Amino acid sequence: MFLIIGRTIKESFINFWRNGWLSVAAVSVLVLSLFVVGAVFTMGMVADNVLKNVEGKVNVSVYFKSDVSEEKISQSKNDLESFKEISSIEYVSKDKALEIFKKDNADEPVIMQSLEEIGENPLLASLVIKANNPSQYQSISDYVSNASFKDDVSRINYGKNKDLINRLNGIIFQSKKIGLVVAGIFGAVSILIIFNTIRITIYTHKQEIEVMRLVGASNMFIRLPFIFEGILYGVIASLIASLILMVAIKFINVYASSVVSSGNLFTFYLSHAPYVLGLQIAIGAFLGITSSWIAMQKYLKI
Repeated sequence: MFLIIGRTIKESFINFWRNGWLSVAAVSVLVLSLFVVGAVFTMGMVADNVLKNVEGKVNVSVYFKSDVSEEKISQSKNDLESFKEISSIEYVSKDKALEIFKKDNADEPVIMQSLEEIGENPLLASLVIKANNPSQYQSISDYVSNASFKDDVSRINYGKNKDLINRLNGIIFQSKKIGLVVAGIFGAVSILIIFNTIRITIYTHKQEIEVMRLVGASNMFIRLPFIFEGILYGVIASLIASLILMVAIKFINVYASSVVSSGNLFTFYLSHAPYVLGLQIAIGAFLGITSSWIAMQKYLKI
């Protein structure tokens, strides 16, 4: 069994080499397809990482009217603590809010000057609420909007955060969809080229196949070289596509590292590279086997 597999693999390498420019063309188009697949998959991982970072910073800030006493706010806080979806609640007084505002805008003289001209603290006291899960923020926001203390609430800021997350999800979905469509087009072209390459290989080995049939070679023994040849196209294209993708990410690392939580896009990619390469090899091998099988079904009469 191992001897048969070894011989058929060797034969597939010989066929690959003999096909010359046809092999180069087939691999080249397949490289484009697998590069797009790898890029889309990597982009998806980066986008998920970015979305998790954004969701980690999201909260529901409930701002109370300026005339609401701290005692009432404390009662509202106690009411919210019974809500099981909430993991933590932080009370931010007007003075603390002003301190944070001044710190964040210390380099903005116009803003600081405007604040001094107002002469009093214009900021509102608030409760900063963190949920156990990002999907629970909407229910928390709805609960606050209908709570017993709703008349004391000036505004709830979750709407803007929700819109940001929805926009990010929309961009990610559209990008993945476009990428997969492009990869599918290149994949279809790859199947066509590999199909024609295998077809020519079958015609080239027509006499050898006749001899093998005469001496009693099994159908599997005759078919295996063409199947392995298809796999070979996929594996070689996957390795090249993975290398190109790695170089491309290394090149853009300087400009895009800040988008991931680790602060280094190339390191982030390397930590996920085995999964990307595995996906590329699986898809490449599948396309190669599919092309070979179609060609054999049509032209290899045994």
